[in-house]
Amino acid sequence: MPDAEPNRKDLKLVEELGREAGAIALSYFGKDPEVWWKEGDSPVSQADFAVDAFLKEKLLEARPDYGWLSEETEDSDERLGALRTFVVDPIDGTRGFINGMDRWCVSIAVVEDNRPVVGVLVAPVLQQTLSAALGVGTMLDGGTASVRAPTDTLIMTGPRPFLNATEDFADRAVEKTPFIPSLAWRLAMVAMGEIDVALARGSARDWDLAAADLIVHEAGGRLTDMRSKALSYNCPSTRQGSLVASNADHHDEMLDLARRAMNKQRQA
Repeated sequence: MPDAEPNRKDLKLVEELGREAGAIALSYFGKDPEVWWKEGDSPVSQADFAVDAFLKEKLLEARPDYGWLSEETEDSDERLGALRTFVVDPIDGTRGFINGMDRWCVSIAVVEDNRPVVGVLVAPVLQQTLSAALGVGTMLDGGTASVRAPTDTLIMTGPRPFLNATEDFADRAVEKTPFIPSLAWRLAMVAMGEIDVALARGSARDWDLAAADLIVHEAGGRLTDMRSKALSYNCPSTRQGSLVASNADHHDEMLDLARRAMNKQRQA
């Protein structure tokens, strides 16, 4: 088994700085920070830039040989040659952050060999921190997190049309959660045992997914594309396809349900 000690050390660093970054973001929350609009009608706020600058300075100061990939930093091919790379979303769920919603988070992962080995999500308004290291497990505020066992009701989150289409194919009652602005947090709800399955359209990027991916995996879940393939991170392209996260023991069933729903949407 690979030595888990480097992952534990990186996890401690990322947790500490992630909480500090969360406090910085929280200092802007509800105070009408300045907002700009990026390509694709995506907002970025003063808080996003402040958190990004803090994390880039502090993480790379502690690990100067690591690569850097962040939603709010101009990308560089230098990261492709690094043994380990930080993959960061300073505020995942910026639109919700701007609108005063509580389910947004700071997302930080460490990626090695195209897979996350450390992942941390800090949700300051909820006062919750999810963290995982490869081979160590997933923790929620110091306690162990694990996926939900199946029940008579299938609890799902994701794009509403996608969820609506699943009801025709599910073999049990379907309960759909309200909208959650952070994709990372939506996926992590599988790891916390709050939902059975999370669905995502094919528009997410590495920084939305890497930390949550490991958190789901170490809690007994799986996150894959529609072909049942694990995701690769820190590649030249950072865009990912449509995704499903669920309990690992029932992932094939959830994938089949998602594929049927996707086909129904395409034919509509």
